[in-house]
Formats: sequence, C-alpha cells, structure tokens
Amino acid sequence: MHVLFVHRSGSGQFSHLIDRLLAEGAEVTLVTERAEHSRPGLRQIAYALDAGLAASPSLAATEYHVRTGEAVAAVLRRLRREDRPDLIIGHTGWGGLLFVKDVLPGTPLLGYCEYYYNADDSDFDFDPAFGISEAQRMRLRMRNAAQLVTLQAVDAAYTPTRWQHRQYPAAIRDRIAICHDGIDTRLCRPDPDASFTLPDGRELRRGDEVVTFVARDLDPYRGYPQFMRAAALVAQARPGVLFVVVGGDGVGYGRPRSDGRLWREVMLAETGLGERMVHIPWLAREDLIRLFQVSAAHVYLTVPFVLSWSLLEAMACGCLIVGSRTGPVQEVVSDRRNGLLAPFFDRSALAGTIAAALERQVEYEPLRQAARAAVLGRFDLEACLDRQMGLVERLVAQNDSALAQMDGLAAG
Repeated sequence: MHVLFVHRSGSGQFSHLIDRLLAEGAEVTLVTERAEHSRPGLRQIAYALDAGLAASPSLAATEYHVRTGEAVAAVLRRLRREDRPDLIIGHTGWGGLLFVKDVLPGTPLLGYCEYYYNADDSDFDFDPAFGISEAQRMRLRMRNAAQLVTLQAVDAAYTPTRWQHRQYPAAIRDRIAICHDGIDTRLCRPDPDASFTLPDGRELRRGDEVVTFVARDLDPYRGYPQFMRAAALVAQARPGVLFVVVGGDGVGYGRPRSDGRLWREVMLAETGLGERMVHIPWLAREDLIRLFQVSAAHVYLTVPFVLSWSLLEAMACGCLIVGSRTGPVQEVVSDRRNGLLAPFFDRSALAGTIAAALERQVEYEPLRQAARAAVLGRFDLEACLDRQMGLVERLVAQNDSALAQMDGLAAG
C-alpha cells in the first residue's frame, strides 16, 4: 500500500501515523513545502510556490492556497505516471488538497481538519481590547474558501477534538469524524524520582515549588502576558516559588507588537521577576517531559483556538494543571476534578489558583491522577492510531472494491 501525505510543514500532525504505516510495511511519501529531517523509509518531495501577489487583500490567503494546490498537483501528475498512491491524506487548511481529485479522481482522499476560522465567539474577537474590523471579517471568510472547496471533494475527514469539530459549519460537521493525533502515554508518564537541571546547573525535583509554562512562542494567544502578571502576584506571596518558562520569541499565532519589542522582554520589565523567572527557548521532548514530571503547577492558557499537544502531554505526566476557563481547555480539564481553572483575563484569580495549587500539593494529588486518566481514556497514542488506521483501511478497501467492480463490468 502506498500512502501519500500532504502537509505544508513536514509531517506535522501526521508524524505518528507515518511511523505506524512505515512499521506495517507501507510505502509512504510526504509532499511538503518545508521538508523535515529524513527518517528511514519516508520519501519526501518538496514543492516550491510561484511568486505572486493577490489582487485584493481579502484574497491574500486564497492566492497562497491556490498556488499551493497547483504546486502539489504538479507533484501528483509525476507520481501518477511513476508511483500512483493508493490513498492521499492531507491538511485541508492550506490548499494542498485543492486539486487532488482533478489529478487523481479515483484515489481516496482523507482530510485533516485542524481549524475553521470564525469572526464571532472566536480567537479573533476574544480579547475585548481588540475589535475586529469589517475588512478582517472579509479576509477570514475568504481564508476558509479553499478548505470548504476541499471538504466538498474529500472521501472522509477528521479533526482532533470536539471543540475543533464545533468550529466547522453545522451543515458539514456530519462529514467530519473526531480523532486526536494521539499522546504517547508510555513516554509521557509520572515519575516521582525525576529531576530537571536548569541551564545554570540548579537541579529541580518533585516537591519543589516549580511553576511551569510552555508555548511554542510566548504570545498573547497562549496567555503569556496574563501568566506573567499573575506570576508577579504569586511571587509576592510565595518567596520560594520558581517559574520555568519554555517558549520562543516569535510572533506565534497573534499579532506582532506595534513597537517591535518582544513580549518576553516587555513582560519581564513590567513584572520585575528577574531571577525568579527562568526562560528556556526550546527543550528536546525528553527534557520537556522531565520538566513536566517535576512541576508543582503547570499553567496552560489559551484563547479559543487549537488545543496544544503540550497540555495533554503535561496531563499524561501527572501535572497539576492550572488552565484558562476557555472552550478548548474545558473540553479536557474539569475544575477540581482533573485540574484547576481560572478566568483568562483575571490575573488575581489566576494568581490565587496557582498559589492554591502550590499550597495544597498533597490535597490535590487526586487531580494529578485524574489528569493522566483523562488522557489515557481519550488520547492514548495507540488507541488514536488504531482509529486513524481504521479510516485508512476502510477507504483503501472501498476503493479496491470499486475498482474490482469496474474490472468485472469491463470483463463482462
């Protein structure tokens, strides 16, 4: 079986599924704009986009999506002659699947639905300090155009969480299954004997007053300013607390600051946390897991947006979660059942919740256990991969059956 993946940034959310397919002897091809490090058995084909400018600001994303679809289609035309795939799996959001059915009409197509953009009750209008203009609404509507065209063509589709599923228009939700990418709960697990060494050589262990915060980039989408302001209040009340923040200085998902400064330097200057705050730009996965294992309280905040893998990995490690009371988080964290929740914009409430987590570590131990149980029940990697493989096998079997019927008709 030859399975071809389409994703803008390497294997992305398909990494585990690719590993499973390779382990089971499948031929796997990845068509991508940004190739990743090579791995045994995986063939990568990188495409390049033609330069061009959209005629209208509202069409900027659509222009990129169409060019991406054209570039992927060119790759598929070559493979159609050389090594035709039995199944194509791809991300629906960036245009890569737009013309798949035009080039390979008989090949089953499985779409990964990550996020559908909405102007209301969404990440764009969540912060009352920022309004959403009519022009932004128009751009958002067009940003979904390629995804809607793609969803009309796919044979099946899936999305990771119920919250993400609800962001799609009601008229097409029935076509989208819910299946997470999966969390490796054998790797992400509690370890009471774990230790973590800071860049300055200090060693942290379970029981230390360590508050952790992790995001790909330290930006407002993941509540970094709110966390820092709450941390300053916690530091005043608890002189022994240490904050360990992991994240880069990129723009992330939100808007860049108008003054060009980094959110990290701005928030450090505002809060004056200094030595009480340790910043680590990036950690290897094994080191991140050790940090989770020694964390006394792990803070995860997000506007209404895609849920981070890091939250589920922290829960699988038995972290005591302090999360934002926002839809994506509330799907997996229930207040005082498997974690603690606080309002996103209320720094006093957030600080009080963090302080309570530190003060009542023994009392809240059942929340840690319940957090891991929640991930085991819904997001365990092997179970998620089994469901994904079920989709793969069903689509390939249906296509084989259809081809066999066509051969039979031709022979008759």
